[in-house]
Amino acid sequence: MATTKKAEGVGKEKKKGGFRETVLLLVLGVGLALLLQAFVVGSFYIPSESMENTLLINDRVFVNKLAGKPERGDIVVFKGWNGEDTIKRVIGVGGDRVVCCDSKKRLTVNGTPLEEQSYLYPGDYASGDKFDVTVPAGKLWLMGDHRSASFDSRGHMQEPGKGFISEDAVIGKAVLRYWPLSRGYLFSRPDIFDKVK
Repeated sequence: MATTKKAEGVGKEKKKGGFRETVLLLVLGVGLALLLQAFVVGSFYIPSESMENTLLINDRVFVNKLAGKPERGDIVVFKGWNGEDTIKRVIGVGGDRVVCCDSKKRLTVNGTPLEEQSYLYPGDYASGDKFDVTVPAGKLWLMGDHRSASFDSRGHMQEPGKGFISEDAVIGKAVLRYWPLSRGYLFSRPDIFDKVK
């Protein structure tokens, strides 16, 4: 009889220990997920058509917050001109001269024409607006892939910041389109930017 009571007591202690362990692991898992989202990887929802066809309305992307300094061609999420999270493509970095357009209606960066067909929205030109800007150190010139539907650096040129965004405003680089699953895609920098000097 005493042995049975002892066995029951041990069984209850094991159940309590197993429950505590499960709760602790659950709390640790949630905490780790929150830390990863805050400092390493974030998710971003596409609210507009400005990055079509690369990104469509309602697409979702993972953003690497530890990806380092933005480079030409990267797709980045940043605190935009109105203070909201915004997503665009980096066209020019500090020191670059970005001009629109050459005789073939292409953007040039430091005199190198960009052949943007791989990501530019079908039928769009590089820009309907002419401009000639030199990007200050620590700043970025950003444009959407659907140029005729994108309110980007070009649309903010008359403001005090002249359309540029600080590198410090960048939240991270888009690395993966994960939703919808049928459009899953791992982003890479277009090699046309490797030709820019």
